[in-house]
Amino acid sequence: MTEREKLERGLWYDANNDEELVGARRRACSIAFAFNQTDPADAARCEELLRALIGSMGEGVEVLAPLQVDYGCNVSIGDGSFVNHGAYLMDGAPITIGRHVFIGPNFGAYTAQHPLVARERNQGIERALPITIEDDCWIGGDVKVMPGVTIGRGSVVGAGSVVTKDVPEGVVAMGAPAKVVRPITDADRVL
Repeated sequence: MTEREKLERGLWYDANNDEELVGARRRACSIAFAFNQTDPADAARCEELLRALIGSMGEGVEVLAPLQVDYGCNVSIGDGSFVNHGAYLMDGAPITIGRHVFIGPNFGAYTAQHPLVARERNQGIERALPITIEDDCWIGGDVKVMPGVTIGRGSVVGAGSVVTKDVPEGVVAMGAPAKVVRPITDADRVL
């Protein structure tokens, strides 16, 4: 089994000594660099670079530079979503961002896990678990999402939170680690 096949199955794999994976990360790094250096007024070129970098991107998506990814091809962003400055999408496993998701600045989505035992960690192995942010979520600034987490439809995650476990739909969660503080109700309407 190749290291990519292990990665795709959520198994422990060697990300650092496999030519295919290293090459894929270099390619993504180069495209992200070009995107990050492009004048934002050149919207056509920015979109061209994003579409070359991101695995699947819907219509009306806006991503602000700088953006960093590991592979890019494992990221999907749904229609009408917005990703603010400074996002790092560590996409060893799929990162799925639904439709109409608002993501604040300095967002981190980290799919990689490393062994807890130093001797094993020092061998350079890791595994990656998917992250899903369902439709209509709002993720505040400086939020970090850990491997294997799903954030349910319509939920809000408060700024500075570290999301270590799934968040159900339709709630406000915050903290480090993030915990559900309350449901979102009709009392939250502003219009």
